[in-house]
Amino acid sequence: MLRYVIVLAVLVLAPLQTAQAQGSQDVVWVQIAARPSLAEAVDQAAEFARALEDVAGFDMGRGWFAIALGPYTREDAEQVLQVYRRDGLIPRDSYIAQNGAYRGQFWPVQGAQTGDTAGTSLQTTTETPAAPPAEPAIVVPEAPQQAQEEAGTPDPETRADALRSERALTREERRELQIALQDGGYYSGGIDGAFGRGTRASMAAWQRANDVPDTGVLTTRQRAKLMAQYNAILDGLGMQTVRDATAGIAVRLPTSVVRFDRYEAPFAHYRARDEGGPVVLLISQPGDRDTLAGLYAVMQTLSIVPLQGDRALARDSFSLVGRNDRIVSETRVSLQSGEIKGFTLIWPADDEVRRARLITEMNRSLTRLPGVMDPATGTTLSQDADLVSGLAVRKPRASRSGFFVTQRGAVMTTSDVVENCARITLDGDLDAELSLVDADRGIALITPGEALAPLHVANFSPVPPQLSSEIAVAGYSYEGTLNAPSVTFGSLADLGGLAGEPTLNRLTIPALTGDEGGPVMDASGNVFGMLLPRPDSNRQLPDDVQFSLSPSALSDFATRAGIDVTYSARADALAPEDIATRGVDMTVLVSCWE
Repeated sequence: MLRYVIVLAVLVLAPLQTAQAQGSQDVVWVQIAARPSLAEAVDQAAEFARALEDVAGFDMGRGWFAIALGPYTREDAEQVLQVYRRDGLIPRDSYIAQNGAYRGQFWPVQGAQTGDTAGTSLQTTTETPAAPPAEPAIVVPEAPQQAQEEAGTPDPETRADALRSERALTREERRELQIALQDGGYYSGGIDGAFGRGTRASMAAWQRANDVPDTGVLTTRQRAKLMAQYNAILDGLGMQTVRDATAGIAVRLPTSVVRFDRYEAPFAHYRARDEGGPVVLLISQPGDRDTLAGLYAVMQTLSIVPLQGDRALARDSFSLVGRNDRIVSETRVSLQSGEIKGFTLIWPADDEVRRARLITEMNRSLTRLPGVMDPATGTTLSQDADLVSGLAVRKPRASRSGFFVTQRGAVMTTSDVVENCARITLDGDLDAELSLVDADRGIALITPGEALAPLHVANFSPVPPQLSSEIAVAGYSYEGTLNAPSVTFGSLADLGGLAGEPTLNRLTIPALTGDEGGPVMDASGNVFGMLLPRPDSNRQLPDDVQFSLSPSALSDFATRAGIDVTYSARADALAPEDIATRGVDMTVLVSCWE
């Protein structure tokens, strides 16, 4: 705790002393980084500004840009340099620079000063409507790399110059160079940011391949050319740093293929410029670990996250990958200081190499700016039960009814609903497996991934009811739109199908498609059949003509599945509300997902 207090004291005290002394003492700066392009320098300045005050950026000339702290008196600068180095807040090779070493200032940019929260929240009152959040801005267009100078121009850096400029690189930048060398086939060692014998040999190999002297030390121009070769796969995507003050995020985005659309908390939507193209979501909301876990669960219900793919929830972060034959969706989110931030990239499935590189670039460049998106942002759009923050909730390919036949939760249902499913669920989120199917008779048995405790298990009737007697069907008539089953009453029309099929019973009941697979009950609440889909026929049948599988067919199927079903000798009639209660308690929603 003492260390934190000391650092804070320097942050607060130094600017006050500087302001008093600038007129009488030399002004100096603490230079903490240098970058060979303006775009990289802006990104680096934004990253330092998250943790430090007094961050400034200057043109140094010869294509280099400095990030510095100040201005300070020399005495204050020496204190800042000592304490910040000791606490690991600035690189060890930071140093004090004279004011005259710098030219034009590029940071802070307009509206990007530390602590600037314009557009980060939506202030509302009952009298004056709040102004809409400011749209994100492209901070700096990509500047041409030094490597793009005309061919034949002599490289101004000697080997000694190259070593000096190399020392200004961060560990992460060194790792990136090793990754680029590895990608080009020049390096096979570990990605550790340490330039040992193996890295030097790979640099020399790259130099020979690019017709420059093989010194084993890359000059500034050569490093830029290497990274340009590595990033060539992203050419044409218009990679630019976008600063979204409302989301509190700065990140490099492919601006040639996506553009800002709207805010719907906790998402900033960047939609495809062309129909069917990529989509980016920036994610921003206040919260804690419980909020993070809730977001992780909710996002897996969205249609933009296909079912197949790796996913992992850690204490302070999560990742989601969803794949199908059309798209790959990848989400990376983390929690820091009560702020949940991250992104989702939705990319065509047939472009995996470029997608993977783009994910790496976005993840590397993501910078957490001050503030998070106001939870009320975007809620003026019309509400829809099938949307979450403007995104469609994933829907199953088909949902039908089923009913519990064992105390551990095994379910009988219609075979139609479980054909060619990537995933089968009970009641929307409980995973289940197909255990046995009889497509000829239209029946299937599914078992839950973990044992359940049903409120009621089907009691089968040993004999069919009398013709014209009252019967009931329990089912999710509207295929899950309502969160509970309903019960429909009708009558038994015939002990057989239209062609006399002995495994069928004909019913007169106004059932709907979602009821298929549900239990058919007699007046005592015993199950004597399962509602089947209406047969495909060139003849138009009356709407209330339905068919159920007979008790003998159900019993035979249960025996083949190794299930001991329960039979009931109860013959006394139950009140309709009691029959309805039994039906609701034993009926479950069965869903098939692609």
